[in-house]
Amino acid sequence: MSAPASPLLPSFIAVGPGRTGTTWLDEVLRPHVCLPYGVKETHFFNRHYDRGIDWYAAHFRKCGGAKPVGEICGYFSSAQATARIKRHLPECKIIVTARDPVERVYSHYKMMRRYAFTDRGLIETLERDRTLAAGSYYGEHLPRWFDAFGRERVLVAFYDDLRDDPQRYLDGIGRFIGIGRIDLDGTPIPREAVHTFERAPRSARLARQGRKLRNWLRDRRAERTLRALERAGVWAVCFGGGEPYGPLAVDVEEQLRERFRVDVERLESLVGRDLSSWKVARWERASAATMSLDDLAAAAPHR
Repeated sequence: MSAPASPLLPSFIAVGPGRTGTTWLDEVLRPHVCLPYGVKETHFFNRHYDRGIDWYAAHFRKCGGAKPVGEICGYFSSAQATARIKRHLPECKIIVTARDPVERVYSHYKMMRRYAFTDRGLIETLERDRTLAAGSYYGEHLPRWFDAFGRERVLVAFYDDLRDDPQRYLDGIGRFIGIGRIDLDGTPIPREAVHTFERAPRSARLARQGRKLRNWLRDRRAERTLRALERAGVWAVCFGGGEPYGPLAVDVEEQLRERFRVDVERLESLVGRDLSSWKVARWERASAATMSLDDLAAAAPHR
């Protein structure tokens, strides 16, 4: 079975990883392409493959031939997902959204805290749960996607570019998947690319109960109930209201920069892009910027 022979199967998949602006991309693209009906992510190729390709195709039952069919789902670090997508959708275009690995890990960790998957510190959580860091190893996983689909069918879209110029970033993705230009100034979508989590939950127990309820409703595709509970503020009560998250501690950031350094350098070689800022801690960048300004000021009288 291949795509896009059937209009009910994707011609493109944005494989993530999570915490790289994928929710923003879903919200921006959804009016202009055909994404899974009633759910953001099917997780078919990594979690629900045993349900069969017809189950997956049913998510696109409302799609016609007028719009490209696609999915935005975090398959990036799964070798099984790569092989399965290649099997069923050999002509599929793949979008990999890449973000500073340390920023991505911290953002993912805060999400885990929010939904009570952990109540431990970041480093301890990393040691206990390998999935937390998996999506940040771009240099390790990207070659597998290149090998499966060919470089011409894989677009690496950098979160740094999204943060700097959202319209240009979106234009590049639009050209890749074959749609017309989407004018961000004409949409209600905020330019904030990643939904941030500012506070821990007030109660881990309440957050766990809220997560289980939300997942139960999602499994039954009870979208009306989910939206009604959101409007009523139930999820905000379950998942927020606790202590605010501060910036990443300096010593923790330095450990993480060292952890990902080799992989970042591999990614630099793969895509031919300078990612020096991904290898330097925040305080070092700020210090370098200050020194540069001081040097310019000192040199100015001598010009």
